[in-house]
Amino acid sequence: MKRFLLAGVVLVLASCSSAPEPAPMPAPSTPTAPPSIALPATPPQAEKDQCGLKDAQAFVGKNRTELPAPVDPSRWRVACTTCPVTMDYRPDRLNILFNPETGVVQQVKCG
Repeated sequence: MKRFLLAGVVLVLASCSSAPEPAPMPAPSTPTAPPSIALPATPPQAEKDQCGLKDAQAFVGKNRTELPAPVDPSRWRVACTTCPVTMDYRPDRLNILFNPETGVVQQVKCG
């Protein structure tokens, strides 16, 4: 009877110690990127010279005091080359940038 009891204990202990291994996790799937959007080869060209840049090139090299007065602040922005200005882009606005030490206009550009 001891043998049966010993065999039973061994069987119970063996069944407790050898728990079935969990099923392996499936490999994670790689996310796929959304389909790409075809962009035009060249960006559409905005109307050229919306701000009057062609005529304003005459201001380059002149002193800022020689600019026509009064300056229309809704269409022109006069600032020194080191002055902080807003980064908003307006194609119809003319930016006139001058050297802060000499007052000489160094650059004109739209935006």
